[in-house]
Amino acid sequence: MTKNQKISLVAACIFYVLTIVGFFFFSLTLIVLLFLGFSLSIAYFSMQCYQRHNDYTGAEHLQQEIGMLTAEKEQLSKDYETLVSEKDKAIEESSQRADELEKELEVVMADFEKYKEENKENSDKNAASVKNEFESLLPPEEDDDAANVDIIEIARRAIKELEEAAHKAGLRVNISSASDKLMVHASAKRLLIMFRNIIDNSIKYMQKEGTLVITISAIEDDIFIVLKDTGKGLPENETKHIFELNYQGSNRISGNGLGLTQAKAIVEHYGGTIYARSPQGNGMGIYIQLPTT
Repeated sequence: MTKNQKISLVAACIFYVLTIVGFFFFSLTLIVLLFLGFSLSIAYFSMQCYQRHNDYTGAEHLQQEIGMLTAEKEQLSKDYETLVSEKDKAIEESSQRADELEKELEVVMADFEKYKEENKENSDKNAASVKNEFESLLPPEEDDDAANVDIIEIARRAIKELEEAAHKAGLRVNISSASDKLMVHASAKRLLIMFRNIIDNSIKYMQKEGTLVITISAIEDDIFIVLKDTGKGLPENETKHIFELNYQGSNRISGNGLGLTQAKAIVEHYGGTIYARSPQGNGMGIYIQLPTT
């Protein structure tokens, strides 16, 4: 109780006692004045109590708000620390992935040079015959003119078209690229056939659940594509024949063996190179180089 409350309460008590005594000894006027003093003292005491209550309630409310704001600040601080941590982790993972892609591309480019050197003579002899066999399977040139197309978008379309078949076979197909868009001067229809044939080959020959990762990158004036699955693969002596017309390896499944031959013809039609690597038991990898123009 405050000092003013005590004074007003004591005054009210005194006025009350005097009012009661006044009925016996004082005049009516004095009794009325004493009662008025009692009423004013009680009113002042009540006002002090009400004000005290409001001050207490307001302080309590402010304390609650301070507590809520403090808790909110701590939560925001935690969220900020989490975001910073996730960002740092993402940057680190991206950096590691970029290093891995760079190393993989170095290996792929070295393999391309080796492949070109080893197959220079056979390529000159076989290219014309393979191309002639394949051209009849494509739309006429005037209906399928080459243009600047986004090869990443075409890969996505091929994945979408074969999504149901891949799901049934337990094959998850993913695209990995440091770019959102990579342009190449070629026929969209023919590139779509190329991707479809290679993806369909993985669907047929995986023979177990797994993944097919399509990595697409650009280095100077070339597009490099790596399609690597986690299937059983083939022996090396069979892998080097998989692009030959009607060839089927020891893991043969129903089909005419034309898919990878078509893929090879499309790549070479646009001045590119394609080859396969398949360490037995460690999946099949198809490696493609295409000039952008």
